[in-house]
Amino acid sequence: MNDELNVIDNLEELERFLLSVENGGLGLEGVAGVGMATNNADGRHFVAVFDNNNKLLHARWITDEVFENGKEMVRNGVKAKH
Repeated sequence: MNDELNVIDNLEELERFLLSVENGGLGLEGVAGVGMATNNADGRHFVAVFDNNNKLLHARWITDEVFENGKEMVRNGVKAKH
């Protein structure tokens, strides 16, 4: 993972992360998608940013709660607030 100590532990932080990916705030090039996954080695969950070839560009650990409750946000994107 890119930052072992910087775990996303709430939905507001997940939203900020997703928005920063969408807005180019992380300086990543060739972003094609975002997804959640589980590390096979230790069972920890993470949110990952991929390119068109499914190459991992960036990832952050997430808590179990964020993994369970943030799936729709990752799947459908962050909705604009009015």
